[in-house]
Amino acid sequence: MKTIGKTAIMFPGQGSQYLGMGQGFLSTSSAACDLLTEAESISGLPLARLCSKGPEEELTRTLRLQPALTAINLICWQAVKRAGLIKADFFVGHSLGEYAALAAAGALSFADTIGLVTLRGRLMEREATANPGAMAAVLKLDIAAVEAVLKTASIHGRLTVANHNSARQVVISGDSSALTVAANLVREKGGKAIPLKVSGAWHSALISGAIPDFSRAMASIPVNSPQVPLLFNVTAAPESDPDEIRAIMTRQIATTVRWYAIIERLLAENVRCFIEVGPKTVLSGLAKQIIPPDYDCTILQVDSPETLATIS
Repeated sequence: MKTIGKTAIMFPGQGSQYLGMGQGFLSTSSAACDLLTEAESISGLPLARLCSKGPEEELTRTLRLQPALTAINLICWQAVKRAGLIKADFFVGHSLGEYAALAAAGALSFADTIGLVTLRGRLMEREATANPGAMAAVLKLDIAAVEAVLKTASIHGRLTVANHNSARQVVISGDSSALTVAANLVREKGGKAIPLKVSGAWHSALISGAIPDFSRAMASIPVNSPQVPLLFNVTAAPESDPDEIRAIMTRQIATTVRWYAIIERLLAENVRCFIEVGPKTVLSGLAKQIIPPDYDCTILQVDSPETLATIS
């Protein structure tokens, strides 16, 4: 595929899953099946059944979903690579999707990627059980207004910005009582607060207890400098030092996903083609919200042989 400017590959995170994800590639490619079989062996989970048949409540449990979605993201990327139609200039991933980005950029092996997200899912679920919380998507308010709301509501409990997704889409996370107060303040300011169906207060202090165990695991994993620049959730900037990458990915568990800043950085780098690789079109939709109408670019999504055919 010929593009004017650079190409960024975007990998989605939790919330993009659906029953049947990846089945188009799995039904037509032995290489795709081999990756899923390897992921099953590493995770010890029935990923093929979960992805194809569920049940949905089993698939969406964090400890199962993280290896399942990561495997499907990388199966989709494998298909894109094998098609040989694009050259990636940047990799990015939203929250969990950052692990697929690390693998695609050559920073992690497939096996270590699946092992890490399996552990990450287990640790995050453990902490969410010990420290229950909630999340809400705040619409129509900018980040400064949301941060002001959190400052006021935080006297009722721990609160943080979990995802800065676009100029006027911010996800907040923390103690349920404080989140209720924050939601009321959002409405008073003319915004909208939508409760999210999640099993934990992701990217908040409530799950920071997962960090020590995850840090120890990361310390033993070989990490390479990315072969292609990767913009990290924590910093919205590239990083090549393996030790710093380990530290960033450990912090990522309980730190804000700076997605809006990542897309703005990609625009500053003259990225003109954005390809979401993995289930659904969540990141494509966010890109359309962020990118100015007069900015000439192409936004595509690939999660099946049919959508792969649109890249030409």
